[in-house]
Amino acid sequence: MVVEIVEFALRPGTDLAGALLLYQQSAPVWADCPDLIEKYYTFDQAAGLGGGVYVWKDIVAQRRWHGPDYVAAIRERYGAEPKIRVMDAVLHVDRRGHM
Repeated sequence: MVVEIVEFALRPGTDLAGALLLYQQSAPVWADCPDLIEKYYTFDQAAGLGGGVYVWKDIVAQRRWHGPDYVAAIRERYGAEPKIRVMDAVLHVDRRGHM
């Protein structure tokens, strides 16, 4: 598994309601993505940042879905270049009873 952290500047004045509306537009795509295990949308109003945390099956899946077309879509939707960091997930702890 790999974890990907995506961060981007939101347009000035974007509040939680505005970010949520934008996020809801893309959520169905990720809900139907067979290579994605989990996704969390993130929002930091004080810093003016949005983003997401993705858990992928493997690096091949991450690269398949988050190539140049994804970067262009983020730039178009949110008005900023995303910063993307990908790391191996080496241990998972879930308080719901899984490890």
